[in-house]
Amino acid sequence: MYELIFTKDYEKKAKKFFKKNPHLKDRYKKTIFFLKNNPFHPSLRLHKLKGDKKEFYSVSIDMNYRIIIDFV
Repeated sequence: MYELIFTKDYEKKAKKFFKKNPHLKDRYKKTIFFLKNNPFHPSLRLHKLKGDKKEFYSVSIDMNYRIIIDFV
């Protein structure tokens, strides 16, 4: 199992995001569950980003929304 660390900035943005998108809360919880247990699970569609965010990775909540992560 992996440990997830959420920054204050992330928590603030997530709170704002869910005010606008409450229908995605269950899908988000499922994504976090998979991320904790196996960040390489195929449904997360983990991939390395390019450009100015090339040191980060992305996982999908659904086909329209993603979470940007960093492995420490």
